[in-house]
Amino acid sequence: MANIKSAKKRILVAEKRAARNKSIRSKVKTAVKKVDAAIAANDKAAAQAALKGATSELAKAVTKGVYHKNTSSRKISRLNHAVSKMS
Repeated sequence: MANIKSAKKRILVAEKRAARNKSIRSKVKTAVKKVDAAIAANDKAAAQAALKGATSELAKAVTKGVYHKNTSSRKISRLNHAVSKMS
């Protein structure tokens, strides 16, 4: 256990940030799962609506520093491709 005051603070800050990052990652994963579920159900309208939400969540994650912008771009690109490939 840390004895120095600054080290104790770093532990608290790290826990707070980890919880925030986990929450954001969870929102992104949920949004991506909604897109995948709509694709599996072959519901193009729902897939496009879910894609819009997922794109928004991924963009927010980038601005908050949770994901790298290239990671987000790759995920968005793959989701776009999957939705546009639907019949």
